[in-house]
Formats: sequence, C-alpha cells, structure tokens
Amino acid sequence: MKKLFEKWCSLSLVLRIVIGLVLGAVLGIAVPQFTVLEWLGTLFVGALRAIAPVLVFVLVISSVAGSKGETGSNMRTVIILYIASTLIAACIATAASFIFPQTLVLADEAVATSAPEGVLEVIRNLLLNMVANPIGAIAGGNYIGILTWAIIFGIALRKASDVTKNLLADVSNAVSLAVQGIINLAPFGIMGLVFDTVSQKGLNIFADYGKVLLVLVGCMLFISLVTNPLVAFLCMRKNPYPLVFTCLKESGLTAFFTRSSAANIPMNMALCKKLGLNEDYYSVSIPLGATINMDGAAITITIMTLAAANTVGVAVDLPSALVLSVVATLSACGASGVTGGSLLLIPLACSLFGISNEVAMQVVAVGFIIGVIQDSVETSLNSSSDVLMTASAEYYLRRKAGEKTEK
Repeated sequence: MKKLFEKWCSLSLVLRIVIGLVLGAVLGIAVPQFTVLEWLGTLFVGALRAIAPVLVFVLVISSVAGSKGETGSNMRTVIILYIASTLIAACIATAASFIFPQTLVLADEAVATSAPEGVLEVIRNLLLNMVANPIGAIAGGNYIGILTWAIIFGIALRKASDVTKNLLADVSNAVSLAVQGIINLAPFGIMGLVFDTVSQKGLNIFADYGKVLLVLVGCMLFISLVTNPLVAFLCMRKNPYPLVFTCLKESGLTAFFTRSSAANIPMNMALCKKLGLNEDYYSVSIPLGATINMDGAAITITIMTLAAANTVGVAVDLPSALVLSVVATLSACGASGVTGGSLLLIPLACSLFGISNEVAMQVVAVGFIIGVIQDSVETSLNSSSDVLMTASAEYYLRRKAGEKTEK
C-alpha cells in the first residue's frame, strides 16, 4: 500500500486528474446509484471556496505591505490586457452570431430569479461590494471587497516593522501550504464532480441546444487558441503557445471541473509561482482577474442575447451589435466568479433590444441547461487567461526594461 501511494504521488498532478476524470465517467455510467461519490466533488470544491478568500486576503496584504512601490506599471498593463481581451471576445462572439445566427427553444415558464436591470446597477453593485464589511466579504466570497480591503490594509502596513512584515509573509506561506494540500486532492474531487455530471445529466439534454452550444464553445476555443495567443505574442514577441498550453493544462483543466474562477485562484497562484513570476504582481492580478477578466462571460452574454433577439424576431444592426459588445464587456466585468455567474447578466443585455424580462429569464434557463458544458468551458477560458495575461504583462515589462538597458 505504501509503494502504491508513493507511485501515485510520483505521477504529475495533471495525469492524476485525468485518471480521476476517467474513473468518474466510468463509475457514473456503471453505478449511477452510488451517490456517495458525489461527496468527493462537493467536499473538494467546498474546501477550495473556503480557503480561496483567506488566501487572497493574506497574500494581497503581505505583497502590498512588502512591495517596494514598483507594481503600478505592471497592474496598469494587466488591467489593459484584461479589458482588451474581454472586448475582443465580445466582438468575436458578435461576428460569430452574425455568421451563424441561432435561435432557442424556450421553456413555457420563466425562471424565478433576480438579475441586474441596467449597467448602472452593475456599477452600483460593484461599488457596494468594494465597501462591504471585510469579514463579511471573506465569509461570503466577495472578491471585490476582499481585494479592496486587502489593498487598503496592505498600504497601511507598508510602514510597519520588518517583524510585522515577516509575520505576514509567514502567514501567507502557511495558507499557501494548506492550499497545496487541497490541490493535491484534486483528482478525487474531480472524480466526484464528473461522476455527478455523468450519473445525473447524461448527454441527452444537449440535443435541442447543440447548435448554440457549438457556437459558444467554438468562440471560446477561438479566443483560447487564436486571439489570446496573439495578444500574448504582441507583449512577449516570441512564440506564446508553450505558455498558452501550460495555462490551459494546469489552470484550465481544473477550472473546467470546478466551474468557478474564484475556486481556481489557488491553482493559478501556484502556476504563477511555477512560472517564476513576481509574487508582488500576481498575488493581486490573479484575484483581480477572477473578478474582471471574463472573456467567456462576454461570449456567453453576447451569443445568448443575439440568439434571444433572433428567436423573438428582433433585427439587430451592426451599430447595435457593437454597443452590445461594449455592454457585454462591462457586464462581464461584473459577473461573479462562481458557477453560472454570467447567465444572470443576460437580461441586462437583452433589455438593449426591448426583449422582455420574461423571455430573457427563459434564455437564462436555457443557459443553466447547457451550463454543464458551456459554463465549464467558459470558466476554463476565464481562469487560464488570468495567468496568461498576468505572465504576458510581466514579460512585456521585462522586455521593455531589457531594451532600455541595451540602449
């Protein structure tokens, strides 16, 4: 048993995850009644969601308090890349919707849930989240509030003694070590998540919505493999695909199954450290990316809104579609980093074309039906691009610094 355990630990985490994935699928088909396996997935995601807010809070405080005031230019570059990539994703989704127009089979009843009524409400919610009680923000996973208060406390502690800063560093290292322990349990958690999906959902539910799902996933793959690598190349001026595939393998794969950008923050932190990036930078940019870098969310909002317009017979011209792209970008930045966070912003975009809230909420219902695949791919794109853009920004600044040195 000891040798078997050592052999298991010697395998790469990705290979162990693949083994867990295959086992979960096989068991989901063979013994769907063995529901106790679902607990593994629930416990794994629960543990990640519990520790991620604490990790972000202590890491950001520690890095800001211990920084030497050189993070400003990097963060500006990262934010520009985040917003630019999200806008590009929305524009690509708009183009795809015009080339491959889709309609939806809507349900008879709308979904009873709440959604923002306008862009101003999204902005208002963001501002309110920033000033939320810090303890409540950590308990509730409010990453906007966590980031805001962590930065404030970090700035306040920049003049603290070295003993205090070392203590903060030790605490952040301890929490990071705990996270690594949870990450090593990912194969078992993913086995439970896959078992749950296969045993309960199957694949038949996608028959009626296969075409729109194909357009959604196609756009997300295009962003992952074409436009985001192009943005990375412009920053790095070298082949971006080794970095792209590393991000997809070590961040996108786990995000695909956890279906939560927030829950995948610890994985992204670990990957940034593995890539040798500056912790002062990525300890802030990665949590920020889980909040505002939402390429997949922008795609979902845009395609589902235009599909709704086609379904009810609303003609959308090019200028209106461009406005939708901008609104989808801003809305995506307000999407929560949890499962299905982008779907509740579809009614906001639908309101641009006079589509009633009842119809829009039926579109949200469709989104939840296909979310087993759509939301998984969306989260994989969102989370992996957090690392890609963070690394691209740092490599860009390194390249510029090298050019200045040569001159």
